[in-house]
Amino acid sequence: MVNRRRTVTDLRSLTVPTSVQYDVANGVATITFARPDAMNPLTAATKTELREAVERARDDAAVRAVVLTGSGRAFCVGQDLREHAANLERGLGLAGTLEDHYGPIVLGLTRMPKPVVAAVNGTAAGAGFAFALACDLRIASEKASFATAFTKIALAPDSGMSWTLQRLVGRAKALELLLLAEPVRAAEALELGLVNRVVPPEELDATARELAVRLAAGPTQAYGAVKAALEHAAAADLAGALAKEAELQKACADTADHANATKAFLQKEQPVFEGR
Repeated sequence: MVNRRRTVTDLRSLTVPTSVQYDVANGVATITFARPDAMNPLTAATKTELREAVERARDDAAVRAVVLTGSGRAFCVGQDLREHAANLERGLGLAGTLEDHYGPIVLGLTRMPKPVVAAVNGTAAGAGFAFALACDLRIASEKASFATAFTKIALAPDSGMSWTLQRLVGRAKALELLLLAEPVRAAEALELGLVNRVVPPEELDATARELAVRLAAGPTQAYGAVKAALEHAAAADLAGALAKEAELQKACADTADHANATKAFLQKEQPVFEGR
């Protein structure tokens, strides 16, 4: 029997309603936005729980891959505008949400030393869209849609979207998506390279989980090195990229997974990776 754990943080009682669910099974941590009645908006509580869940997945040695998904009709529609309007009325503005929540969450996903798969089940807008872009791979339901949304409420992009979006679709298309803020359906998202695969809604969970389980059985430290190398190279010259590659390659060469995989290759066997 598979042992499943459902909690957000060790500091919260399971009897307290949460807006983010955290499950671990077969080496995969699944983080789920869990306010389907409101299309999974980002309140202060949700952002705190999400950051804690991302950090928990990062630090748990039993977790070797992560799935980020939503419940109901939406993946995540971004900032809860009711809460935001109340903050504006009190003169609080963004109330530190960029520095305390959005920034750390995006960095937590992009720098996660394990693969992260976004299973986009429905609408992903604003910061919700940005969180999907911060994941390594994106599987979308045919019912999914994406919207930058920021200019619709007279705001600039945040949550790293100015960085991630143009690297996926190019500067010209990123400008169009950010300035016009028109929704992008799943099929177009696939054509643009925003997602890696589009599947029927009923196949989304199984497809994302199958991919995550496959990654969880792989060379975890090598996957982390791939992510670190690409992040560094995005802002480095060739010499700097070569130096970083050498650093990461030396670390990977010292892992048990590399030694075992090399032996398995020479013996014409399939390697078994332990993530160390």
